[in-house]
Amino acid sequence: MKTLSKEEALSKAAAYCSIAEHCISEAARKLSDWGTEKEAIPSIIQYLLKEKYIDEERYCRCFINDKLLNKWGRNKIAYALASKNIPRNLIAECLSQQLDPQAYEQMLSALLESKKKSLKARSPYELKQKLARFAAGRGFEPEVIHKCIQLDDDEL
Repeated sequence: MKTLSKEEALSKAAAYCSIAEHCISEAARKLSDWGTEKEAIPSIIQYLLKEKYIDEERYCRCFINDKLLNKWGRNKIAYALASKNIPRNLIAECLSQQLDPQAYEQMLSALLESKKKSLKARSPYELKQKLARFAAGRGFEPEVIHKCIQLDDDEL
């Protein structure tokens, strides 16, 4: 594999970060994949941060917004961001600012209502369990799940 010089890598990284939001770990991984000299990666990342090509908070907010549109829960979003080495305090701050508790519960309720139509269950208990597992798999917290799953026997 050809090794990129610092200048080539910097130019390529700036173009990469201009196209879409990326975090530090993604940019560093991409630089490494391109064959950038290991010693040059930290200084390139510093330049990208200084020039605002990379902004962890901006990335975090965009990521959360995108995943909420895909109906992900708070736990799944936080785990995905943590896997990208985003600081936990930044994740918590962005989640608290972007998640309206009522809208979050409404989103889960609508998601569960939609899922309920495709489920087959022999009892209300079994249906509640299936819905709870589905919501947990989407990353919703147990207390929000239990609040949203309020089924009467008449609804089944």
